[in-house]
Amino acid sequence: MSEADRDWDDGDPERLYVITRGRSGPAEQTSFDLVSLIVARAEPTPAMQPEQAAILRICGAPLSVAEISAYLRLPVSAVTVLLTDLLAEERIEARTSIPAAILPDRALLEAVMHGLQRL
Repeated sequence: MSEADRDWDDGDPERLYVITRGRSGPAEQTSFDLVSLIVARAEPTPAMQPEQAAILRICGAPLSVAEISAYLRLPVSAVTVLLTDLLAEERIEARTSIPAAILPDRALLEAVMHGLQRL
């Protein structure tokens, strides 16, 4: 391994700083979580960052943020910054996870249960 390769290690904080352009979180509030599904809406361009181009290539079919993070071997926080940029440029579509169902009121359930017992 050459000296240059050792300087550009995958876990190197400077590499993450360059990839995210110094940002530690998304500039805008987004609803990305680990299970948000991401789908590419555009093809990568030659002028794009390599990591963003890779996201567009692998997201031809829906992938979760966690899967993208694993494929790119980047922390979720860095992937979220990249996804926020792509979303702002309308190059991806984000589909949030289905919210948990709201449970019915306990009094309603008891009333139904008592009504069924009376039958």
